[in-house]
Amino acid sequence: MTSMLSLIVGWTLDRLFGDPQKLPHPIVWFGRMIAFGEHHFNDGSRRKLKGAITAVTLIVSVFVITWFVRYALHLLPSPFGEEMGVRLFDAIIIFYCLAGTTLIREVRAVFVALDRSLEEGRQQVARIVGRDTSALSAQEVRTAALETLAENLSDGVIAPLFWLAILGTPGMMAYKMVNTLDSMIGYKTERYRDFGCWAAHIDDVANYLPARLTALLMVVTCGRLGLLRFVWKNGQNHASPNSGYPEAALAGILDCRFGGPHYYFGQLFDKPYIGTNSRTLTTADMRRAVSINRRAEAVMVLALLLVLYCRL
Repeated sequence: MTSMLSLIVGWTLDRLFGDPQKLPHPIVWFGRMIAFGEHHFNDGSRRKLKGAITAVTLIVSVFVITWFVRYALHLLPSPFGEEMGVRLFDAIIIFYCLAGTTLIREVRAVFVALDRSLEEGRQQVARIVGRDTSALSAQEVRTAALETLAENLSDGVIAPLFWLAILGTPGMMAYKMVNTLDSMIGYKTERYRDFGCWAAHIDDVANYLPARLTALLMVVTCGRLGLLRFVWKNGQNHASPNSGYPEAALAGILDCRFGGPHYYFGQLFDKPYIGTNSRTLTTADMRRAVSINRRAEAVMVLALLLVLYCRL
């Protein structure tokens, strides 16, 4: 069981520093392991089977390794008090697994870059989205950034905290492997359709509840419970069974329109629209969206602290 102290320290570190740029990051290691597996096994016949084995092996391995390290630290004597080694380890894991601050910084940077030039805005948004950004209009750049802000509130903050509550830091790390697998190979392109099939489905299952919880937190923290019907209706207008819900929540809060056709790896994906008001998005919209993200994140952390306190 993760301690309240570990959660407070890990979350505070993320709020202060974001992703550490000059330190080794487990997500980078995850990416290298996935790339190795994809390079060696994504060819020939039975690609679905090989992709399934690769995904499950990586997810289970991350869970087991994290659990084993915690268990070893639990057995080791500490001069700083009982369980201090485990608490410090958990705090570091939580710090690495949360991406709220970095995401907000990246989205703000997109709007700042776009104020300088459209090309700079396209280059900046390409850092945080998977779609082809070379021909996006200024409105599409802003839309892509805000869609990502909403979607990754779930993937980068609420879902990791959800799995922390369910399975501790081993579950949190396993979730990050699930999410990294999906972001790298979970596409319906010719190259990844079969090999990444299981990775995408596992990600869908892992995010089913967190995505809907994220949308609920966004609506609750903005004080507009009447938007829940809008979220339920429009959250289904997405190729993903989950991403549409936080996007719909933000679209409803901002009274704007997300979605529509986009290019991924040279292929056009005709996504449905979320919302109907195609008004021009502004920097003020970004600031409001960031505020909603921060409030939803804070409520989730407070709820998790309450859960941990009740387990004492």
